[in-house]
Amino acid sequence: MTILDLCDEEIPSVKAEATAEDAIRTMIDRHVGAVAVVDSEKRVAGIFTERDVLRRLSLSGRAPDAIPVRELMTTPVEMATLQTTPGEALATMVERHYRHLPVADEDGHLLGMLSIRNVLQWRIDALTQELDSLEQYSSNDGPGGD
Repeated sequence: MTILDLCDEEIPSVKAEATAEDAIRTMIDRHVGAVAVVDSEKRVAGIFTERDVLRRLSLSGRAPDAIPVRELMTTPVEMATLQTTPGEALATMVERHYRHLPVADEDGHLLGMLSIRNVLQWRIDALTQELDSLEQYSSNDGPGGD
């Protein structure tokens, strides 16, 4: 399984020229807590999250339709690559308190957006499968433990 297998099919993103309102509408429409902000060549320029809305927009006194998302986005952005394992991504996200991690190629082009929810579901599925296998193994063990 690659890290892209854990990402949603539709990548939540907006162009760097978009307004904060555009980014917020995309987040609401896609039911996500973050969007990647990309340049004209689809390279990741930043990330705009619910935390950016709370910390940077809500107290700015400016209307969301009047402020470019590039003024509010978080940058630089830590990103995963195709070589990043799901376990490595989970460790990074937990350690750094990230809920979203863009996945990009070696040139910084956006390939997907990883959510902590998706990674945790992957881990729960793996642990459930492991537990089921152990239960099956122990129930197949006859009397005497041969």
